[in-house]
Amino acid sequence: MTIEITPTIAIDEDEIEEKFIRAHGPGGQNVNKIETAVQLRFDAVHCPALTRPVFHRLKKIAGQRMTSEGKIVLTASRFRSQERNRKDALGRLVEMIRQAAIPPRIRRATKPSRAAKQKRLDSKRQRSSVKNTRGRVNPMKSVDY
Repeated sequence: MTIEITPTIAIDEDEIEEKFIRAHGPGGQNVNKIETAVQLRFDAVHCPALTRPVFHRLKKIAGQRMTSEGKIVLTASRFRSQERNRKDALGRLVEMIRQAAIPPRIRRATKPSRAAKQKRLDSKRQRSSVKNTRGRVNPMKSVDY
């Protein structure tokens, strides 16, 4: 079965490896007996659905969650049930890939308008005159007899 992420990207469920581990946190004695946490592994390097630019953006988004071999490791233990943790981990992976699929906007260089330059220079001149009037006061010059 395939998981559709975007109209152009779909990954096969066989590419995702799930391992169940014991969870920490609330759950009473259940925590010590049942492995409810999920550790999801996705081999992003060898995934045919991911293009090179998408993979590089995914690598940046994943950060420390991606191993040096290019595998993304997500651990989900927020919920007490195994099924909800599976859905949580898979949802987080899908969201990461969706974010990576969005190409960054190209920045176009712009120049400030003539009016903006003039406004900046006027404000600098005004600020300069304010600071020039803050000099030391000479008592002999300011006294009129």
